[in-house]
Amino acid sequence: MQFTVAIDGPAAAGKGTIGRAIAARFGFAHLDTGALYRAVGAKGGDPVLAAQSLSAADLARPDLRTLAAGQAASRVAAIPEVRAALLDFQRRFARAEGGAVLDGRDIGTVICPDAEVKIYVTASPEVRAHRRWLEVGGDPALVLAEVKERDARDMNRTDAPLKPAADAVILDTSALGIDAAVARAVALVEARL
Repeated sequence: MQFTVAIDGPAAAGKGTIGRAIAARFGFAHLDTGALYRAVGAKGGDPVLAAQSLSAADLARPDLRTLAAGQAASRVAAIPEVRAALLDFQRRFARAEGGAVLDGRDIGTVICPDAEVKIYVTASPEVRAHRRWLEVGGDPALVLAEVKERDARDMNRTDAPLKPAADAVILDTSALGIDAAVARAVALVEARL
């Protein structure tokens, strides 16, 4: 069975948590596509060469969840040649037998426009900044500023900007706990299976 769940949204909205939960619930493979871009950014050097030579070891780096890696990911994701280098990998993953969940910024709009389920997970910048601060610490005001800066960069880039697909279901997690957000997403998948 080929069945793709495309989950998009800004940083710290909950798309990774929801994606992992859906994959576990239905036995689908899961790909955090942001980790691909974080790994490319963390490698340093020429981002296009880094994307073309991405390895499993690069995806296992312990520093991929840092604020610095997130900012680097947002910068390299704006480079069309980096996106092109990672496009085929993501599409093959999405259509593998057994079902797949991909979460990122352009899954429903660019990577998998024909996905069976498209969910756009969002939350207010303040809620997302607080979540990120709980994860990585630091100055709360600086974390909020970085969240807003990243949103602007991701939403305004020329190639594959962050936006909901026209047929995506919007899931605002600002006032939802993890269990409630996951339950809503699971219901969307169950309705299409």
